Amino acid sequence: MTSPLPLEGVRVADFTWVGAGPFLTKPLADHGADVIKVESRTRTDPIRSMAPFRDGRPGPNRSGYFANRNSSKRSICLDLKSPRGKELALALIAKSDIVTSNFTPGTMDRLGLGYRDLTTVRPDIICLEMPMQGNTGPHRDFRGYGLTIAAAGGLLGLTGYPGHPPVGTGTNYPDHVPNPLHAAVAVLAALRHRRRTGKGQYIELAQLESTVNVIGPALLAAAAGQRIDREANHDTSAAPHGVYPCAGKDRWCAIAVTTDDQWEALTNVLGRPEWAAKPLYATADGRQAAREELDDGIAAITPAYDAQALADALAATGVPAAVVSDAAQVLTDPQLNAREHWKVLDHPEMGPSVYDNIPYRLSATPGRLREPAPLLGADTRDVCLNLLGLTPDEYQHLAAEGVVG
Repeated sequence: MTSPLPLEGVRVADFTWVGAGPFLTKPLADHGADVIKVESRTRTDPIRSMAPFRDGRPGPNRSGYFANRNSSKRSICLDLKSPRGKELALALIAKSDIVTSNFTPGTMDRLGLGYRDLTTVRPDIICLEMPMQGNTGPHRDFRGYGLTIAAAGGLLGLTGYPGHPPVGTGTNYPDHVPNPLHAAVAVLAALRHRRRTGKGQYIELAQLESTVNVIGPALLAAAAGQRIDREANHDTSAAPHGVYPCAGKDRWCAIAVTTDDQWEALTNVLGRPEWAAKPLYATADGRQAAREELDDGIAAITPAYDAQALADALAATGVPAAVVSDAAQVLTDPQLNAREHWKVLDHPEMGPSVYDNIPYRLSATPGRLREPAPLLGADTRDVCLNLLGLTPDEYQHLAAEGVVG
């Protein structure tokens, strides 16, 4: 018997696409909300066309990139530029609690689906939009993705080595963590507010402003007049702190030392007890001052070690350490598997496929991945007939005209 889900009874009309928006509605869906993704057959969600594809064969229902963001959701296809398609969208919104979108500013208004339009059919609707840089200001019409937002928000400027160009985060970090989770918390707060007051609300979550929160300490330092520069793997609270080469091709071990006990343990594991006796290395401040020297010394020793064996030996003595994994190795990581982070769902076209499970554990209200990502338009007929009240003949007529599908 499965436990009840905390958002059962909540419905979301989801107009989001690409990265941050679908990652906002995913946790809502995984915790029980009926998230109906409104799509188009003529302008499909771009990530339906992004690799990796199952078995290397492209297709709108074969993208792992899309699938991992859209578990537990339904998909309908409407032509929002047709009058009847707009009417159906408003009918769906009238039966929904939340509307989400991450289009450029003004897009929903031009479709006749702006906040004022929504309140005419559902006065207590909660509407959340995620414009790139906000709905006002000189940059309101700038378009972009997580990568451009990370650059504009200062995040990329902090990555890399001093005196060298930024190296970036390797992925569109704002799309995956700060923006969708800030938005999800805002939606939950709005639901609570509506439960207590009966009032809905409009929420603008500017993705640039959400991203800036990630570099809060650097912003404060800059505001205080300090020069902020890229510092590679340096950490102000740990030394040594870095990623060190190990035996084999491109094998590395990440190590961090934050206490004197960890420092002594590291010297013992590496067979360098004389380091522990060196006065300069005896304190955290001394190790910080000598961090470059320490990095060179450790990097000269670690190539003699297997990365996993070294990480295990250090972790066993209380030193924070981990082997640097590639994607395939992460799938077999014992810690992630012990916590059931990976979830295999049987997708109707891709077959059994690996999804990220919910990365946090709520003791009283746990969610679960209920279904794999939907096929494009898989639920259009069911939603139109059983939720919006169309007759089978009406549906067939609209499908023939391309309004639904």
